[in-house]
Amino acid sequence: MLRLRKSNPLITGTLILTATGFVSRFIGFFYRIFLSRLFGAEGMGIYQLISPVLALSFSLTVAGMQTAISKYVAGEEISKDYRSSVLHLSCGFLISMTISILCAAGIYCYGDEIAVHFLLEPRTAPLLRIIALSIPMATVHSCINGYFYGIKKTAVPALCQLSEQIIRVGSVYIIYYICLQRNMTPTISFAVVGLVIGECASMLVSLIAVRAHFSQVVPSNYGFLLPRSLSSYYEASRRLLKLAIPLSLNRVIINFLQSVEAIFIPNRLMCYGYDNASALGVYGVLTGMSLPLILFPGAITNSICVLLLPIVSEADAADNTGTIKKAVHKSIRYGFLLGILFTFIFLCSGKFLGNLLYQSSLAGDFILILSFLCPLMYIASTLGSILNGLGKTGLTFIYSMLSLLVRLGFVFFGIPLWGIHGYLWGLLVSQAVQTLLCMYAVRKYR
Repeated sequence: MLRLRKSNPLITGTLILTATGFVSRFIGFFYRIFLSRLFGAEGMGIYQLISPVLALSFSLTVAGMQTAISKYVAGEEISKDYRSSVLHLSCGFLISMTISILCAAGIYCYGDEIAVHFLLEPRTAPLLRIIALSIPMATVHSCINGYFYGIKKTAVPALCQLSEQIIRVGSVYIIYYICLQRNMTPTISFAVVGLVIGECASMLVSLIAVRAHFSQVVPSNYGFLLPRSLSSYYEASRRLLKLAIPLSLNRVIINFLQSVEAIFIPNRLMCYGYDNASALGVYGVLTGMSLPLILFPGAITNSICVLLLPIVSEADAADNTGTIKKAVHKSIRYGFLLGILFTFIFLCSGKFLGNLLYQSSLAGDFILILSFLCPLMYIASTLGSILNGLGKTGLTFIYSMLSLLVRLGFVFFGIPLWGIHGYLWGLLVSQAVQTLLCMYAVRKYR
């Protein structure tokens, strides 16, 4: 078993992340059912509208830095250079934490303006002020998770993910129970409070884990881990920022376009003929009910993607073309087979699941159409991770941009003509474009 763990870190890490991902998504899945029945489709629509702000915050504060930390600590297990690992982790953490505090303060102070002028929904303002508190906490555990991903110890990120989900859901249930006992009406703000509590739990778990890790692996006579010269911090910060800034800018641009997409779906539905409540309701059914079910099996490919990047990076640095070819072949083959399997499952059970889980025939209709996304998503996500591992982050950025622009075209021109189905077809077309481009980019390894 020990030999299997050492020779196949991708398999072991994938199993850990996949198992945790499924448990976490399973909990979150029924949590969304609970929220949808408690707050209705319109409430879910308002709740989903704050997601773009969270995504943009993550992209700006820590998304690129997490990957940069992961890359620069990847060789620790071979070199045993713990000083370098701690240096890069500390520098990355300080940079990201500074940005995250400024970002959180900006959202908290300008919540009303963001709600009215960016999200186009004034009712999201109090929710934004609550989620602002979670941003520094998310930065802490994201940086630490980047370190553990780099050394291929996925148990800690998995535990953080699971603890965040359990504590978030548990805290919301407790708040809901207290409201019932005191004859108070629960609001969607309670779900956002639960999100903050969950991030706090994940942060504490990651801090305990990283302290325990260094206590175990660093000999007692190793001395002080952090260097005392400022030049060391400058060089480490420069290396991290050289990789993190392009990644962060890419993520910010992509997430900004995704935010525009999400915000304008209800707006364009109103152009089609819906009133504000109905438009938010349809948006809530799509993004809060149907899409999470379609994305549920993605726990498998998401886990593979996280671990493919450092493995392909190492293979590329060692000029090991054989390992890269195997990764490409298996990504396409198993992504396609897995996708076809879940497409068949959703086609056969989509209507039933929509009515059973959400008591919504509309959710069932969406599931049937969105089922065809599965093979495309699974192949594109794994090939995208391989391209990032090969250092071709510019290509993945361009492909994501093109895919998003296709979707935005359907949002602005398709929805007013065909309603929400115009957007659903846009999802399929844009994902097909991205998948074909990724397959073309790795053609030399096929």
